[in-house]
Amino acid sequence: MTATTRPAPPQPLKAILGGGLVVAVFDGVNATTFWGLFRGTEPHVIFQSIAAGLLGESAFTGGITAAWLGAFLHLLIACGVAAVFYIGCRIWPGMLGRVVTCGLIYGAVVYLVMNHVVVPLSRARPAPFNTAWFLDNFLGHLFLVGLPVALVARLSVPESRPVA
Repeated sequence: MTATTRPAPPQPLKAILGGGLVVAVFDGVNATTFWGLFRGTEPHVIFQSIAAGLLGESAFTGGITAAWLGAFLHLLIACGVAAVFYIGCRIWPGMLGRVVTCGLIYGAVVYLVMNHVVVPLSRARPAPFNTAWFLDNFLGHLFLVGLPVALVARLSVPESRPVA
């Protein structure tokens, strides 16, 4: 009887911490670049706006401490996003064979959950609709959140192992 191979699951720390770090950097750079070019917003204000989800408007008078809190929360949320994808890969291992498709779909789902569940439930003030930000943010969630999480999860899979 010959041994067959079964793909191993992603390594959790690499998939979750690695994916979370990549997503936090990509998404943070995207937001700070967009708002810096669009309105001249300083990067620390972007991270204060993330802290505003927890602190409300007081985040904008919290100085650099609130900005650091926002950066930490941003990383924590990004790791949560990567963890959910990792759990999905454990339940449906076929996701790792279709990382581009699954990553893009996952990015769209993350966008919807963040903008229609998480942000409305937070203490952040609702922002008026902005078409340019909508397009940037939606496409950013596809290509800078969902796709990188999926690719990092796929890269974290150790070599296949023989199964008896």
